[in-house]
Amino acid sequence: MEKHQIEYANKIINFVVKRKKVKNVNLNIKPDMTIEVTANDRVPLDFICDFVKTKGAWILKNVKIFKDVQAFRHSEREYVSGETFKYLGKQYRLRVMQEEEEKVKYFRGFIYLYVKDTENVNRKAKLVNEWYREKAQKTFHESLDKMFPLVQKYGVEKPNIDLRSMKARWGSALTEKNTILLNIELIKAPKYCIDYVVLHELIHFKYNDHSDNFYKMLYSLMPDWEKRKAILDEEIVKDL
Repeated sequence: MEKHQIEYANKIINFVVKRKKVKNVNLNIKPDMTIEVTANDRVPLDFICDFVKTKGAWILKNVKIFKDVQAFRHSEREYVSGETFKYLGKQYRLRVMQEEEEKVKYFRGFIYLYVKDTENVNRKAKLVNEWYREKAQKTFHESLDKMFPLVQKYGVEKPNIDLRSMKARWGSALTEKNTILLNIELIKAPKYCIDYVVLHELIHFKYNDHSDNFYKMLYSLMPDWEKRKAILDEEIVKDL
């Protein structure tokens, strides 16, 4: 991985370049706000730097949004009624109710948080995070059941799914353990984006790289994968 920087609008933009067997030059802002450019070995660095400059306004705008959202999440999140939480690509308002039986429920466009002590922020956060994990387990396995038949005919064995909070990636194929590791935060994305990540990782059990063969298979099984990835990287990440 190569580290570089450019100057745009009197600001320094740091980015990393990953050399892969891809046809196009692609730029993404990762969940940890790392700016990553992917390009094949034949693309000159000067071309990549010019490409990043053309995206300069978009990069600065979105990095600011990401920072503002993260600052809000870490310093202002109180888990009180009226706050919004993302789930499967949509924003939902939280309603906090005092109850002896603690639980979280999604009902008619709201996320209801039932808790004994409505002032205990740590307890409220724990309940919401546990709810996200529970929903992620169910939704990710449903996606696996949906996507696996697409690769089964290529000799791929159905893997297990494990969940983890990750800063810089949505998923990872642990081929030696026959396991797909998925980012819990992915539950905030639309189901069609979750399907893309799951299929992407499934194909790694056939081609454990990002070679031409990998992308040919991805294109053949999901022709619109780039649109799904763009929504995931450019929209969903803003609310993480």
